[in-house]
Amino acid sequence: MKNTTLDREVRRQRALQRLDSSDPRCARCGENDPHCLERHHIAGRAYDDRTTIVCRNCHRKLSDLQCDHPAQIGDAPSIHEQIGHFLLGLADLFTILIDMCRQFGNLLIAYAKDQSEGT
Repeated sequence: MKNTTLDREVRRQRALQRLDSSDPRCARCGENDPHCLERHHIAGRAYDDRTTIVCRNCHRKLSDLQCDHPAQIGDAPSIHEQIGHFLLGLADLFTILIDMCRQFGNLLIAYAKDQSEGT
């Protein structure tokens, strides 16, 4: 007889190993289901191995923003080109984080207003 609880836990542990984290969360939206999370190369794979954990939706948004980055100059990118792409990738991440901060800030202010009018 199949043990679905055990199988589910095995899949969860594999996902945690893939993410190299025991408590992964999307850097943007906070999603914490390891099956929905991926590693995003901040500068793009061609330029740097550093990654951050993001959900699949946020990963698609970040990867789309990378399509607007300048094309690779030569066969092997120089250190300056690598750093430039890393900084552009960080700027993309900050852009979507700033949008989230604005959204949360406005929600909290609206909540505070509702609370003050209700008392």
